[in-house]
Amino acid sequence: MRIATSHVRLAALPLALSVCWPLAASAQANPSLASTVVTANRTAQALADLVADVSIVDRATIERSGAVGVADVLARLPGVQIARNGGPGNATSVFLRGAESRYTAVYLDGVRLDSQATGGVQWEQIPLSQIDRIEVLRGPAAAVYGSDAIGGVIQLFTKKGEPGKPAVYAGVGLGSHRTYRLEAGVSGRTGVDGAVDYALGIDKERSEGFDAQPLRLRAPTASTVNHDADGYERLSGNARLGLQVNSAHRLDATLLMTKLNSGYDAFVSPAAAPVDDRNDHRLRTAGLTWSAKWTDAYTTRLQVTDSHSRYATNPSYYRSETDLRGYLWQNEYRIGAHLLSATLERREDALENGSIDRDRNQNALALGYGFTSGAHALQLHLRRDDDSEFGGHTTGSAAYGYAITRQLRATVSAGTAFRAPTLYQRFSEYGVGSLEPEKGRNIEAGLRWTEGASSVGVVAYRNRVRNMIIFGAAGPCANDFGCYENVGRAQYEGITLSGNHQVGNVQLRASLDFQNPKDRDTEKQLARRAKRYATVGADTQIAGWTVGAEVQATAKRFDNAANTNVLGGYTLVNLYTSTQVARDIMLTARLDNLTDKDYQNARLYANAGRTVWVGLKWAPQ
Repeated sequence: MRIATSHVRLAALPLALSVCWPLAASAQANPSLASTVVTANRTAQALADLVADVSIVDRATIERSGAVGVADVLARLPGVQIARNGGPGNATSVFLRGAESRYTAVYLDGVRLDSQATGGVQWEQIPLSQIDRIEVLRGPAAAVYGSDAIGGVIQLFTKKGEPGKPAVYAGVGLGSHRTYRLEAGVSGRTGVDGAVDYALGIDKERSEGFDAQPLRLRAPTASTVNHDADGYERLSGNARLGLQVNSAHRLDATLLMTKLNSGYDAFVSPAAAPVDDRNDHRLRTAGLTWSAKWTDAYTTRLQVTDSHSRYATNPSYYRSETDLRGYLWQNEYRIGAHLLSATLERREDALENGSIDRDRNQNALALGYGFTSGAHALQLHLRRDDDSEFGGHTTGSAAYGYAITRQLRATVSAGTAFRAPTLYQRFSEYGVGSLEPEKGRNIEAGLRWTEGASSVGVVAYRNRVRNMIIFGAAGPCANDFGCYENVGRAQYEGITLSGNHQVGNVQLRASLDFQNPKDRDTEKQLARRAKRYATVGADTQIAGWTVGAEVQATAKRFDNAANTNVLGGYTLVNLYTSTQVARDIMLTARLDNLTDKDYQNARLYANAGRTVWVGLKWAPQ
């Protein structure tokens, strides 16, 4: 029996990083990833002009990672930690710079994802197989995106058709725990001058999984938990269609659907007749966008989006359904080095959960100003949201970047943010109708050095949240067990170091986070978040093979607010390789947790031990 209970030895990591430090580059500065990003200001922007802390993950990186979930890919990025109640398919939290999972605004092809029950996206619902690109913005962005973006924004994108003949692919993969995946798709362009682009994809994956709460981890009160393996089965598909009407007008439509059934362990299961507890997830997203360029200076974007998230359990029955509808009209006017923007947005939220059948709406006006010239870059944003339940709220942000030299760039920014209470927090038996929005205030500064393919970045930040909604003792709600209340205060502060560099044929990358996510009233460390964590990786080409290794390390965490339940620190070593075994066939293989480390990032819940994955993908050239 091996349970990680001691501190991970991270003291040596700064020394290891110092070896790579002058050789490193942050993900946001790697020009091979992309030339533009859209997440920072909700509009396409050159990487060189960014004054925000952004990371980008492309499809090649996703495939090389061998990850089975979006959260697993995010956990390899600077400033990101995750916690999961068992294996893939179970409840997953993503902490961006230590902030609560609900403090990250998440979009898929521009469609907002959220739960009006728990608050925040249900990460296990999102099929990684359909994701082509990920953009992560660290830092508040409510002045651009409205409610939810206290800790940051994560944008997910599906594949888009590219010029040339239709690109067809099919793949199969096999892994530990009798895991398999089948996938197929096609994308391309057709019509006069390739005016129509399309992408279709479908994916089926299944795993027998492992016991989420094995006997070695169970508390005496949980001795009757079922001993079964908690596997999962997922079917997902997406479609994306674009029409370039003419040189000035374009239409885009997206659709994604996924169905996930996964096993979990309830707190009590009859010993004589153990219950097979199951999660039943459904996710559907759809979006329609009209982009217009009226003059060389003036462009508009009109968008309608819809998402439906359903979560149910059986045989212990529970069901919660969230529907989100969005309307966006964005206007941009460029005058030389100046970019002016004005956006009208309407959001409609609805929740069905037990006796709750409620809805609300938010109307917003957002104004933006951008300036880029020579060594200077400036971004200013102001937004007013009017909520049908709690009234109006104003947020703002300012960011400035200055190129000290051709290679060295400094940035500073400040911003306010908020998150409206969920419908469940206000109208369930534990709810309080008078709850107010949670409010955040952030300041940060960064320095980035870039020379060719080499770059080094450092960002220091402090984000304070008040009116934090927590579950407390009995109060003005209908339940004597406890009620939601606006009494919490939290502080998320830290420093992120990141970089990469190519030495000969070897690509090096590294990140190191020092942070202190704490409860400002008790000075205790917030649950399930470590104060130190790091990732170091390298890959190279050898005789036609891509060969790589990465190390993920984290210090201890606590599983409770009182900081009495310790989750030990751990270090994971992962290996991966890929090669073209035939002209149109790619082989990928991955070995995760090489040392078979036994660790937890949620108390009493196991993670996978040593696992192997091998995949073949056919994609005619």
